[in-house]
Amino acid sequence: MSVGVVMALVTIGARPEPPAVTPTAVCTTDPSPAQAFPARRLSSERRVPFTVGETLEYDVSWSAFLTAGSATLKVQEKKASYGSRAYYIYAEGRPIPLIASLYPVYYKADTLLDVFTLLPQRGSIYSDEQGQRQTQVTLFDRSTGSVVYELQPATGAKTKLSVPPLTQDALSAVYVLRASPLLEGGRITMPVFDRGVLHTVRITVGAKERISTGAGWLRAWRITPVVTDSEGRQGYSGLVLWISDDARRLPVKLEAELAVGRFVLALRAVKP
Repeated sequence: MSVGVVMALVTIGARPEPPAVTPTAVCTTDPSPAQAFPARRLSSERRVPFTVGETLEYDVSWSAFLTAGSATLKVQEKKASYGSRAYYIYAEGRPIPLIASLYPVYYKADTLLDVFTLLPQRGSIYSDEQGQRQTQVTLFDRSTGSVVYELQPATGAKTKLSVPPLTQDALSAVYVLRASPLLEGGRITMPVFDRGVLHTVRITVGAKERISTGAGWLRAWRITPVVTDSEGRQGYSGLVLWISDDARRLPVKLEAELAVGRFVLALRAVKP
């Protein structure tokens, strides 16, 4: 898994298989938009530090490879979705040609993030590992406090699981963190549903540091997430994320110690 503040960025790395899912029910159909997102009276969209069209490009280093691949995060559009409005956001990653010639892979995660609640409506993760393609889809049913999870191709069954009201998906968590108030010493707890498993991400905001990026030197908060599953077992260790302290709240750097080695993602360019 790759969850909380890191999932969308670590999507280019290897991911161990998650533990087995314990369903509350098996669904044969998805809830309708009206069921999943009941009518609500909201006067305005939530303020966020990102805009439609924002594209973040990263260089990815892995162990001995100075540059092992690239990753992109983009706020593609804002559109009507599930009876509301949502940002369509995606993250994708791929290796450099040398690594791709040995192990061709491609990953893409996307989310529909409700502009009023900053909660995901639907998220998916697509992977292509040496021609083995798989898509994981999660539909959030806010009316029942549950998610409908499906793995494609597989049995085709949709599994329904109960989740806390403010649960994020892997990618939406990154953008919600950017929109959250950050203060040195502050702590944020975020439930994140990723790859069929509910995780708790406990985030500690550290001191600001100067980080070199493709956009120049930026001051950024050092943020340390601790990821645990529903049984309290800790996931990845050695995760650190830096988010700039300016109005854009850019994720400028990520470090992650994984079973397959150490990954570092460094911001190369910001568009526009």
